[in-house]
Amino acid sequence: MALLAAGGFVVAGCSAPGPEEVTFFADGKTVNVGPLASCDIKSAQCTTRPDAAGKLRIRPGKPVQISVPSAIAETPWKVTVQYVNGKGEPQELKQDIITSLDRFAYTVTTPRPDDQILVVEVAQASVLSRTGRPEDAEAVTTAIWSLQVEPPAA
Repeated sequence: MALLAAGGFVVAGCSAPGPEEVTFFADGKTVNVGPLASCDIKSAQCTTRPDAAGKLRIRPGKPVQISVPSAIAETPWKVTVQYVNGKGEPQELKQDIITSLDRFAYTVTTPRPDDQILVVEVAQASVLSRTGRPEDAEAVTTAIWSLQVEPPAA
């Protein structure tokens, strides 16, 4: 399964923001996931851990609940979802950007009960301006967490 590329946020030259983990809960199972990639904007250092993706076996139509720690909730963050319909056809990515700076949870649902979620990613952002002017500010991805869904055995 391919990983999603935190589209919608510009990716920064990427050290880890710390051992922050995102918790994914679905279909009676939970997994805590460290970042796949994290970036220290000040030093422009990046750390990648391609093996950090969490995995859960989830039945079609089941929601995925996401819980983030305060270090993520207090920044802008984005949820991106890749899923297929009941016929196995890829559907348009679902994305939601959370900017309230106080939201610690999010629930991913699909439009139809036979849709199968494949990948859920959380991207944390920092807002930067190269000129110092607010109108020039842009969101820069500083870390990405990923859940890879394993469909149930037939």
